[in-house]
Amino acid sequence: MCAQNKPVWKPVEFAIVKIDDGPPKSWNMYHTEKRGVLLLRVWKRYLLIDMNQQEVYDIDPATITAQADNVTWSPADKPNEPLDITEWKQRDVGTMGRLRFRLPKQGAVVEVQLPLLPTGKPAY
Repeated sequence: MCAQNKPVWKPVEFAIVKIDDGPPKSWNMYHTEKRGVLLLRVWKRYLLIDMNQQEVYDIDPATITAQADNVTWSPADKPNEPLDITEWKQRDVGTMGRLRFRLPKQGAVVEVQLPLLPTGKPAY
């Protein structure tokens, strides 16, 4: 878990993020080479979204380091337990893939739309 071993997460281009059907005032999304795993920053909160396992983790912002447009964060800092999310729905909508899930406690619905490659596979 050395700082120099933290992978660099690059911004996702052309993503759309909605919280309860509206755009958040401040957000960004990041990806690494591993497809289907995204890091979403909404305000000061970071969520690790694993679309392959259908899990979402609340990430401690202190474990993330901003570097210009990129961030560094190590999966070794991932919490042991995912959030208790509900209503996970994933589907392709034309040239976009859409994911919706409901967060626990406050119950906000998070929607993420990502571009698909011409092959129909996710770009990220």
